[in-house]
Amino acid sequence: MLTIAGNGMGAYTFENLTLSLEAYDTIVCDKNFTEDAPNLLKLSYKEAKAYILAHYETKNILYVVTGSPLFFSAGILLAKQLPRECVTLIDNTSSKSYMLSRCLVSESEVGVLSLHGRSALDLEAFLTKRYTFVLCDAKSIERLQEALTYLNKEELNITIGYKLGYTDEAIAPFSLDDTTHHYDLNQPYVLLIERLFTPLSPISEDSAFATERGMITKQYKRHLSLQHLDLAPNLCLWDVGAGSGSCAIEAYKRYRVKTVLFEKQPQRCEFIRQNLTSHYVCDTQLLEGDAERLFEEVSQEPERIFVGGGGEKVIARLPYLYGRLKENGILLINAITLKNLTQMISVLNEAGIEYKVISLSLTTYKGKLDLIEPERQLFQIRVEK
Repeated sequence: MLTIAGNGMGAYTFENLTLSLEAYDTIVCDKNFTEDAPNLLKLSYKEAKAYILAHYETKNILYVVTGSPLFFSAGILLAKQLPRECVTLIDNTSSKSYMLSRCLVSESEVGVLSLHGRSALDLEAFLTKRYTFVLCDAKSIERLQEALTYLNKEELNITIGYKLGYTDEAIAPFSLDDTTHHYDLNQPYVLLIERLFTPLSPISEDSAFATERGMITKQYKRHLSLQHLDLAPNLCLWDVGAGSGSCAIEAYKRYRVKTVLFEKQPQRCEFIRQNLTSHYVCDTQLLEGDAERLFEEVSQEPERIFVGGGGEKVIARLPYLYGRLKENGILLINAITLKNLTQMISVLNEAGIEYKVISLSLTTYKGKLDLIEPERQLFQIRVEK
């Protein structure tokens, strides 16, 4: 039999346990625990997992984990690998519950994510509610700074929970840009981020974007393009020839994807920066310059690539972009001239890449007189990997 128990908040001890430790044949815990006993095994998670799987049928084992076994814990991962009738789980205070009780914040107002041992943000949870609780490690501050590049810092209120439950714990205001703080970020700490802004509608009018001479993928074509990309949360989307950034920005707001924007015109890049800030876009990267030379600077392989511009040099690199896509990825290319369409098809054919093409003709009617405003015909090439 296996009993999984959390030690609650505080140091790596068993002080918060209400169990009779003598009732167990073996007690398993992390190597950081300071306890000592004849039947105590201090193991890494890999070692603990192997031992418990080998002995749970013949021994009465207590597995002590930090905090709560239900909150980002190795305990619950291990429990799922055993028959349900062989596991007893005893909860304790998690860092989230402890922090929220001190800050008087309701659980229903909080999104939760972990950057402890991770580099990828869960954008479904990040800043989608009024508060975001983040489990952190020594590298998390740098990762959050990167993700919040285009957000005005006064839009957020951040509180650090440092060494919660220890005698020297601290719960205090915190700035990601403060390099003079006295906290040792190798010690346990969490952040509670309060969102002070109200998110904009996920679907925006063209007028919501600053542009250079109207260089923007118009609203209906933008909707169609995003639909054909089959986006889902936390995918990585490259927007090549981003223009105003409207496609990448709306992709983030509607689908919570990580975005990388490529744009060579300095004035358009300035408008993109303005738009990223005014639409509160997080975890995005803007690369200024010739896209065909900048592709290699991005280490993360994308699941989706949208090509809305870039000219002949980008067209020549379509096979490279296809090669960078992850398996089951989608490459979507927009063309507004027959010349570009012909060049794109020729390049794809020479590379032996299969594709589908559609054309879209759109006319809108505006004003009290319903004035006719035909838009340029759009050709769209969709490639599935």
